[in-house]
Amino acid sequence: MNTANEPQPRGRHGMKIITWLILIALVVGGLAGEVLHANKDWKHFEAVRDGLWFVGNDIFISLLKMLIMPLIISSVLVGVASVGDVRKLGWIGLKTIAYYFATMLIAVTVGLTLVQVIQPGQYMQDPDTLRQAEQDYKQDSSVQTKMEKAPTGFGNAMLTIVKSLIPRNPLGAMAEGKVLPVIVFTIFFGILLTTMGARSKIVVDFFDVVFQVMMKMVLVVIWLAPVGVLCLLAWTIAAKGLGVFVTAIAIYMGTVLGGLAIHALIVLPLILWLFARTNPFQFMYRMKSALLTAFGTDSSSATLPVTFDAATTEGGCSKKAAGFVLPLGATINMDGTALFESVAVVFIAQAYGFDLGLAECVIVALTATLTAVGAAGIPSASLVLMPTVIIAVNQTLGAGDGQTSGILIAGIGLILGVDRLLDMSRTTVNVWGDAVGAKIISQTEPDDAVAG
Repeated sequence: MNTANEPQPRGRHGMKIITWLILIALVVGGLAGEVLHANKDWKHFEAVRDGLWFVGNDIFISLLKMLIMPLIISSVLVGVASVGDVRKLGWIGLKTIAYYFATMLIAVTVGLTLVQVIQPGQYMQDPDTLRQAEQDYKQDSSVQTKMEKAPTGFGNAMLTIVKSLIPRNPLGAMAEGKVLPVIVFTIFFGILLTTMGARSKIVVDFFDVVFQVMMKMVLVVIWLAPVGVLCLLAWTIAAKGLGVFVTAIAIYMGTVLGGLAIHALIVLPLILWLFARTNPFQFMYRMKSALLTAFGTDSSSATLPVTFDAATTEGGCSKKAAGFVLPLGATINMDGTALFESVAVVFIAQAYGFDLGLAECVIVALTATLTAVGAAGIPSASLVLMPTVIIAVNQTLGAGDGQTSGILIAGIGLILGVDRLLDMSRTTVNVWGDAVGAKIISQTEPDDAVAG
């Protein structure tokens, strides 16, 4: 693919500079956060932490989110229109969806295997610890309120996903930042646009120009990434400190991180090599700016503009394939989230003394995959949907509703304190999975074939 005319922040040299700046920001942000945590009694502590959140979230993340909808609409529409033959689009879509669900199920299997072998929950079977977890859950009113709105049961989880596909008001869905229904509407619009013949050219050309402008805006915002990443990481560490790594919860964290590492460094590279005959670690290196941004921002949706830029300029992905695969992946492809949910639910079950058998593990695998699809690409979104998995397992066990008996939903309090740090890692795996999918589709459905 010819990328000579594609915009880059001062070329590849500029991308290397940004990457190094983000790496430095991660180190400085971690150290600054730990210093703040050690001085939590300082009278200006809350003011400084609020300032970090303002710069990192209210400015940097908001700038990235500002670009998401116009970038998704323009890239998906141009990508669909460029396919030409609707049957070709259906084939590409089928391959993409098959890849997403296959990798999520593999990720869940990896997570379930590790958590059953390591048994981290057995180290948490302490009444005082469990009571404290339930208190932490009740005190975290924001998380609790969101969880109360989550679908309950396997069937409701499926219905929620199906209903989320169709926007009653496309403009309202755009305004509310609901990516999945916007993608569905745009694909539908793009498919019918291809049937309009020469009259469609003016519309396609318009959105192609919009896409080019959006990419230029992305490149400007990318230069702010180091500052945003530094502030967000410092804000995160300041709350709990790095000491969480040396407590008993470290065994649970090690299980999650171990599963994510196996999936990211073994499973996905193997899939990429088998289906695209691409050096996976060379491609990972080329995607470094997106992966580092995903880790720092903790949001696959906010990282989407950077992912698209890295994939098409550094990673050699087709703009047509990336324009279709990446926006869809940022919404439904959640390998890291699915793995995390499976480990977390089994961990909580172990902590409450429940030994899950094969049937319960199958329920966890299926429900975790479905809820991962429904998880928004925002920080800690998987926590909101975790009660769905817990209730589905309780129904299989005949153990209760998760409120007063069975595996208690309040057990989520065990992991609230360290979730942000784990979420940064699973978000990175989510974005890496999206990039691998875009590369596979680019190699198996090249532009000359797609243009049909």
